Amino acid sequence: MEAEKVKGQMKDEMIKELRADKVQLWQEVTRLEELLQLQLQKEEKKEKVESEDEILEDKNCPLPPLDGFPECKGRIKWMKDMWKTDPCYSSYGVNGSLCSFLIYLSEAESWCPVLPGRVGPPVIEETEQPVLEDAVVRGHFEGLHQFLHDKTEFRWIQQRIKSMEEIWLEAGRSLSAKYNLGDRRAKQILVHPGVLTKEADLKIVGSAFSGGPLGELVQWSDLISSLHVLGHHLHLSTSLPSLNRFFGIQTGGCPSRHSLVKPDVIYTDIIGLRQIQKVLKTSWIKYKCIIRVLDSFGTEPDFNHAGWAKKFNLKSPFGGLSLTPMQFYTMFPHTPDNTFLGFVVQHQLSLEENEKLKPTQRKNQALIYGKRAAFWMGKKSYLDVIHKYLDIHGTVDNSILIPNYVTNHGIIKGTEVQTLLRQSKVFVGLSFPYEGPAPLEALANGCAFLNPRLKPPHSSLNTEFFKGKPTIREVTSQHPYAEEIGEPYVWMVDMDNQTDVERAITAILNRTIKPYLPYEFTCEGMLQRVNVLIEKQDLCSPAMSWPPLSALQVVKAEGGTSCKQACRRAGLICEPAFFPYLNNANNLASHNIACQTSEFSDDHLVFPAYDSTREHCLFQTDSLLYSCVRSEHSLNRICPCRDYIKDQVALCKACL
Repeated sequence: MEAEKVKGQMKDEMIKELRADKVQLWQEVTRLEELLQLQLQKEEKKEKVESEDEILEDKNCPLPPLDGFPECKGRIKWMKDMWKTDPCYSSYGVNGSLCSFLIYLSEAESWCPVLPGRVGPPVIEETEQPVLEDAVVRGHFEGLHQFLHDKTEFRWIQQRIKSMEEIWLEAGRSLSAKYNLGDRRAKQILVHPGVLTKEADLKIVGSAFSGGPLGELVQWSDLISSLHVLGHHLHLSTSLPSLNRFFGIQTGGCPSRHSLVKPDVIYTDIIGLRQIQKVLKTSWIKYKCIIRVLDSFGTEPDFNHAGWAKKFNLKSPFGGLSLTPMQFYTMFPHTPDNTFLGFVVQHQLSLEENEKLKPTQRKNQALIYGKRAAFWMGKKSYLDVIHKYLDIHGTVDNSILIPNYVTNHGIIKGTEVQTLLRQSKVFVGLSFPYEGPAPLEALANGCAFLNPRLKPPHSSLNTEFFKGKPTIREVTSQHPYAEEIGEPYVWMVDMDNQTDVERAITAILNRTIKPYLPYEFTCEGMLQRVNVLIEKQDLCSPAMSWPPLSALQVVKAEGGTSCKQACRRAGLICEPAFFPYLNNANNLASHNIACQTSEFSDDHLVFPAYDSTREHCLFQTDSLLYSCVRSEHSLNRICPCRDYIKDQVALCKACL
């Protein structure tokens, strides 16, 4: 019994100890839980503070509207990961914060919009700008000739400028007498023809003296002459090293803080733009809106828009630049989304040359348009018909491949070509080359032009020459601009139709035409146009200031009709600068277009447009997708049209 009692006491004590241990354990667990809770609260508090700091910074630097800055968000993400890879970013104040990213990307570079409230020079500029001075129309070519003489790349250009020097200077005096060219600031202008650079290795300068294509060189020559006569400061570049010197390029990923001068305008071509991008890297965007790209055949908006071109497989080595389409400057006014720069038709001669040509008599002869013998291949039956009526002359690089009845003068100087044109009654097109200066030179010398129709029209969709060009514009004849001039100066023919060719030749021989040249292709006309574009075409400001809104005439196109077509039918031309104004329901209402409902989208090239069945308006969200040349059968395009000065289509009547 005693043993049982002792055993019971031990059991009770053990239970008591276990209970005590349990209480102690619970107390320990509770204490640990409290410690853990405190730790969690501390972590949460810390995270909350960090989160609040981040939110506070977001509030201090909210992303402004990104219209016109499609790559801003992507650049911010890139900066977040990469800003430590180059110490130069820190030198610009980048410290890893969102604010510093935005300030750098909007001010040191130009990928993002400038933050509200930040004005003035954003980053310290070490560039020493010359004292501002007025642009005065020049009465000489001194200085320019010396520079061109030292550059072999400009050899052909200098030769052309010298041959036209008197005419340019007289045009400058004449324009000054007609219009007030005072109160203009002399601009700093960089001219970089990529096509002439050693790096491009196109050998275009050498071939220019042996029958090679001259169109681009003619345009560069006339642009340089215009800028010089108008009194601006030219900085000519023909290589990557010269670009580096101009921009004061330093090593590292950041933009330079020092260049020779700050350019007001940069003229280049697509090759040159690629070179500028290579030299400046990401900081080229800082100069993006002042760049003007000489582009003979034009770039249409869908090919220009990098994202759209990729999405719809619009492959072109010259597309995807994502510029404002008006930054592309064309040879002829064929692409209204672009800007017409043009060139000068060399028809006026010096006093001495005019005296020599005075006794020149018109003969019963035709001059063939085609310096390369290859252009003549397959055209003999066409030429045989013409030869029945006229002696045939040529300026061809190889006599072996042309008919033996042709009098070939070989490759000759421009003044000698003009002599031949003044002796000839008709200048005969062979269907190629397309859209060159020569047919207008013929008209300016009183020689009619035989312009072959192209059936079907040639384009990048069916013609090897145009493949890869950033446009699907259809070329309906060898020279569409001349086609618009029409008879009695320009005669359209089907080269394979003998009756059609004979009809045109007979009509030409039965009449005499006076020399004719549209004002826009004279020295004075080009000076006027270039001057207005430099002074008034502002593609850097989001607010449209030119052409004046008073020039706008709104046309509602039929379904399946482009704005280019609709404006033309109304005797007007499409003006893309007015698209943003029309991309607004209130503005449309003032032009009697009522939008009962509306929506914004970037999935078509025809906005702003109108669905008449629902009185529904569709507006464009991507400003790079405005297009004068596209259409859709189910929608009525709302078209921004304007008038134009006769023979100066680039300018509206209120534009001067």
